[in-house]
Amino acid sequence: MELSLLVIFWYGILHAFGPDHLTAIADFSIGKEKHKTMLITLLFAIGHGLSLFIFAKILQNIDISEDILAYGDIISATVIMAMGLYILFMVWSDRIHLHKHIHNNKEHIHIWFGDAHTHNNIDKSSSFTMGLLMGVGGVRGMLVTLGAVQGGVVDLEMVAMFTLGVMSVFMAFGLVILYLNQNFLGNITNVRRTFTIAGIVSLIVGINILTI
Repeated sequence: MELSLLVIFWYGILHAFGPDHLTAIADFSIGKEKHKTMLITLLFAIGHGLSLFIFAKILQNIDISEDILAYGDIISATVIMAMGLYILFMVWSDRIHLHKHIHNNKEHIHIWFGDAHTHNNIDKSSSFTMGLLMGVGGVRGMLVTLGAVQGGVVDLEMVAMFTLGVMSVFMAFGLVILYLNQNFLGNITNVRRTFTIAGIVSLIVGINILTI
């Protein structure tokens, strides 16, 4: 593997440790089952890489001022803060529910928002969309790094390596969230406490992005 691609892969790993990314994944993954937790983190990473690639190609051909690019950070911060407010509203309005049942001699725990427990793909589609939106905020930093490596040219192979680096961290963090889900969310009190912390952290991270 070329050295430049290894550098890009490493940059993807470092980029993924941003508190905004990990906060977004946590907000979507807390309380989810194993397969859904890992799928959510995977879709977030794919959406993030796809968004960065699209905007990188656009910005290579269009001269856009830094003031306009700064709106990407505002979009990311706003989305994270909105998620935090939504989670806190669900907690404070007592709309987070927990149900346990036995299936194939194994206990299953279901956690859901709202009045009715339904099975749908909204978490998966939302995590992919969130990855797309978060990519808008990270495009400036990626362009600087990738451009320095390849003389300003961003191709699909570079973004694939970047996304692979991001994905490795996101999946590892997904395992941490999965451990939390399986060992600490066995009662509604812990569920509400965990979501309250997640909501507050989302607000703090979003505000911090806006004030940097």
